[in-house]
Amino acid sequence: MAKRTGSSQRWIDEHEADAYVQAARREGYRSRAAFKLIEIQEKDRIIRPGMAVMDLGAAPGGWSQLAADWVGPGGLVVASDILPMDALPEVAFIQGDFTGEAALAGIRAALGDRRLDLVMSDMAPNISGNKAIDQPRAMLLAELALEFAREHLKPGGDLLVKVFQGEGIEAFRTEIKDLFEQLKTRKPRASRDRSRETYYLARGYRGA
Repeated sequence: MAKRTGSSQRWIDEHEADAYVQAARREGYRSRAAFKLIEIQEKDRIIRPGMAVMDLGAAPGGWSQLAADWVGPGGLVVASDILPMDALPEVAFIQGDFTGEAALAGIRAALGDRRLDLVMSDMAPNISGNKAIDQPRAMLLAELALEFAREHLKPGGDLLVKVFQGEGIEAFRTEIKDLFEQLKTRKPRASRDRSRETYYLARGYRGA
């Protein structure tokens, strides 16, 4: 087994001591990220019964788990990730790159003739620590989520996407404002203080 570095051990210690990690275990949530979505839901009520919701970069399933509960029996939750994810009741999971033909075909089959009310993306790149590398990767993921939303959202639908403050963010904001009626910024309490992550909540898709 590879020896742990000092930095990786510090991350493990911090993770285990994290109040949201501990709370997620107590509440039966799959990840601490669940509390980010809970806070946004309480503030903005982005998920309602009967909605069709897409969760991009879903593994391990914390957001899909909540969304399935909130949309109820008449709703639909489709999740996708390049990583495997344990099955969740009432969630259709497609493993693969959602920009690739195979995964996209699976997503379209799961949606049937429904268009989406909400696209969610909590995707983030593997962080190298080099901002010149990490920021473009993060912006690419946000752009891919926006492009997916453009193709699959119904008029009036919403997009919730993780972004990282830095180069390219202003152009991305402008692009979103051209496509949606409203743009809100959310920084949930469960986001770690040192993290540059925020969430853009774009509401009221104007349609293709």
